[in-house]
Amino acid sequence: MISWLDHRLQFPALSKALQEPNGLLAAGGDLSPRRVLAAYASGIFPWFMPDEPILWWSPNPRMVLFPDELHIPKSLDKVLRNRSYEVRFDTVFNEVMQGCAAPRDGEAATWISAEICASYGALHRAGWAHSAECWIDGELAGGLYGIAIGKMFYGESMFTRKPDASKIAFVHLVRYLQQQGFGLIDCQMRTDHLARFGAREILRDEFMERLKRLIQAPHLAGPWSYQHRVDG
Repeated sequence: MISWLDHRLQFPALSKALQEPNGLLAAGGDLSPRRVLAAYASGIFPWFMPDEPILWWSPNPRMVLFPDELHIPKSLDKVLRNRSYEVRFDTVFNEVMQGCAAPRDGEAATWISAEICASYGALHRAGWAHSAECWIDGELAGGLYGIAIGKMFYGESMFTRKPDASKIAFVHLVRYLQQQGFGLIDCQMRTDHLARFGAREILRDEFMERLKRLIQAPHLAGPWSYQHRVDG
């Protein structure tokens, strides 16, 4: 059985997370900015479908990317150098969230509900949530969003409307995080897509040891000012 949360900003010990489904820890509570930040600082994230209660997760192992381990495939490296595009951060956060929320591959539902958008929109306005945006031919072509606490970044979701657009935004974000001294990017669950960029799984204990240290570092509040243009 998993715990049901009440009004208190407390979560069960991570050791109580289920093995199947991997990492399910608790249900209930709310998506107030205070609770969401408390969750991330504790190695926990919300993920649930609109017809479900709020579900909180902490999988073991955890998929992460160390910024200095970023791998860029040769084909993408050519795109980064030769294609015309522009990357910006934090200029259209809500539009990026809507792009991530749009159904994909004929799917009728998305886990990024209006409630999620409202919560992360509030976190963006408060300087905690950030978007990386790829613009092609003057239009938003793809991007991603996530949360930053101290020198820890938590990736949430990405979308693309044109080939490679989200990948371009992702690479620029990782390079920026590396320059700013961020030590870890949380990718949550394993995907082959992220593995191709150098992401790998580590045990939850190691993840938490690193997280606890990184979130104590000085916070780089948003909006983040970044703009990079390539005229291919």
